[in-house]
Amino acid sequence: MKQEINEQELLKGLANNDKRSVEAIYRDNYNSIQLLVINNNGSSDDAKDIFQEAMIVLYEKLRSGSFELNCQVKTYLYSVCRRLWLKRLQQLKRYPSSLDNMDTLVPVEEDVEEHEKRNAEFEMMEKAFNRLGEPCKSLLDAFYLQKRNMQDIASGFGYTNSGNAKNQKYKCLMRLKKIFFTHYKNGNGDG
Repeated sequence: MKQEINEQELLKGLANNDKRSVEAIYRDNYNSIQLLVINNNGSSDDAKDIFQEAMIVLYEKLRSGSFELNCQVKTYLYSVCRRLWLKRLQQLKRYPSSLDNMDTLVPVEEDVEEHEKRNAEFEMMEKAFNRLGEPCKSLLDAFYLQKRNMQDIASGFGYTNSGNAKNQKYKCLMRLKKIFFTHYKNGNGDG
C-alpha cells in the first residue's frame, strides 16, 4: 500500500514538474531501460533518448488530467520504452530477436502514436523557427529557451525599453505562428 501512495505522489510531482519526483522516477527506472536498449542493438545514448521520450509520454498523459495509471510506473515506462525502441529498430531495419513477445506489455500504442504526432509537430515547428530569420530567431531563443527577462533582452538587442522588446517578441511570435501554420497546412495537408 505504501508503494502505491508513493507512486501517486511521484506521478503528481511529475505532472507538476517537481525536480525530486522526476529524479526519483529516473533513478528507479532508467537502469532497466538502459539494459533493455543495450541488450537489443542499442547504445547508452539510444537508451537516454528512448527514456526521455517515454517520460514525455507519461508527463503529457498526466497533464491531460484524464489519465489513470493502472499499473506500476516502472511497468508503464518499460512498456512505452519497449514499444518506442521496437519502432526505432524497425525504422533502422535492425530487428532484435528478444523483442518478439509484445503481448505481455501494457497497451500504450495510442500514447506512442500521440507522442509521435506531437514529435512531428515539433519538427515542423523547428523548421518554421529556422525559417524565421533574425532578430526574431535570437529574440525568441533568448526569451523561451534561455529564460532571459525582458529588461535583459531589451538591453542585449538594443531596444529602448522592455515594453518595446515585449512588443517585438509578440510580433516575432505571430510571424512564427504564421510560418508554422502555413508550413503545417502545406506540409501535412490536414492542418
